[in-house]
Amino acid sequence: MAADGKRTRRANGESAIYLGKDDRWHARVPMGYKDDGTPYRRHLTRPTRKELVEEVRRLEKQRDEGSARQPGKPWTVAKWLEHWVENIAKPVISENTYAGYEVAVRVHLVPGIGKHRLDRLEPEHLESLYRRMQSSGSKAGTAHQAHRTARTALGEAVRRGHAAKNAAALAKPPRMEEDESEVEPYSVDEVQRLLLEVNKRRNSARWMLALALGLRQGETLGLRWADVDLDNEYLKLRRNRLRPKYEHGCPAAAPCGRKAGYCPNREQVRRETKNTKSRAGRRAVPLPGPLVVMLRSHAEAQERERRDAANLWTESEYVFTKRLGGPLSPNTDYHDWKRLLEDACVRDGRLHDARHTAGTVLMLLSVPDRVIDQIMGWEPGGAARMRARYLHVPDHLLKEVAQKIGTAIWGPDTPAVDKDQDNEG
Repeated sequence: MAADGKRTRRANGESAIYLGKDDRWHARVPMGYKDDGTPYRRHLTRPTRKELVEEVRRLEKQRDEGSARQPGKPWTVAKWLEHWVENIAKPVISENTYAGYEVAVRVHLVPGIGKHRLDRLEPEHLESLYRRMQSSGSKAGTAHQAHRTARTALGEAVRRGHAAKNAAALAKPPRMEEDESEVEPYSVDEVQRLLLEVNKRRNSARWMLALALGLRQGETLGLRWADVDLDNEYLKLRRNRLRPKYEHGCPAAAPCGRKAGYCPNREQVRRETKNTKSRAGRRAVPLPGPLVVMLRSHAEAQERERRDAANLWTESEYVFTKRLGGPLSPNTDYHDWKRLLEDACVRDGRLHDARHTAGTVLMLLSVPDRVIDQIMGWEPGGAARMRARYLHVPDHLLKEVAQKIGTAIWGPDTPAVDKDQDNEG
């Protein structure tokens, strides 16, 4: 375009700038192609040529960087999140990950920020949502889950050119207050009390796999006899048991009125197990001799239950089953753990605390870090971080180290501190 506003011949892909009959400057900027293959141009108008040229250059830069808005009606945050979670994320992630994303999108993100235009979403909009969530009673962890979901979804929007920036990557999520005192591994005395109670129950080996080897709940419940080699005293971990998910099986014309999980004709819509996704998770774990004995005894007990149940038995390959066969439910397993703690007169704790216990015992036995990582199923890149989180140094060990430091620096004749005298001082 000449400076006087007259049109000149343009090269392919070059923006057109001209003075319109309305005495305003106009531009047509090539932006690529629409879904149907036809060229797509953005129309800009400004009162002066200088302003228009500046805006054209800005838009061309966004186009060349791949951050310009694509043709068609702009995405709203709600429309994008719903499209992303169902059509982009769901086919390539695990059922459990999808469930977390779906809840964050449906319950928190869409109601909270869904009406904003995707390309105009700001970090402050997300930070305001996190504050509202916590004011309404949500824990910081719930807000973090919403934040992680938004960051992943918006990152995909940026990669596809629907937004110029990832607002969630810039937003500050609420601080997670980690109280390490909440995670306290069970002592050897407590583990022994649990062992005495475990021996009175069916599926006793299930709990010792958690306390002695730190197996996750999904790994233990997904264990099959084909994965257990009692002759060579090891087992292979290759899959995880998933939490069941149900849908109604009753006719739409005559609904049962109950939740899907309690429908008399409920239908399982989630597969029972999935393969372990990480290489570290797929591992061989050595079995201590007493655990081998427990598993042999468990196999015999399971065979007796199969014979007693006769045609009522639900055949499966799982190591740990219900009384009439079939896989154990993670929810039932959780409540069994709580009853075990109560019956053994051991303080309440999460099932996952047994994993902390096993990791700490391995450390106290001076097992090399690389072996601990394999038994616990930690990836090499994050193993150091996981050891810092899971391996707890008991107080008595810290006191022994303090005594050794005192001897090394002040000498072997250094008197021990008199606690009563110290308190009086």
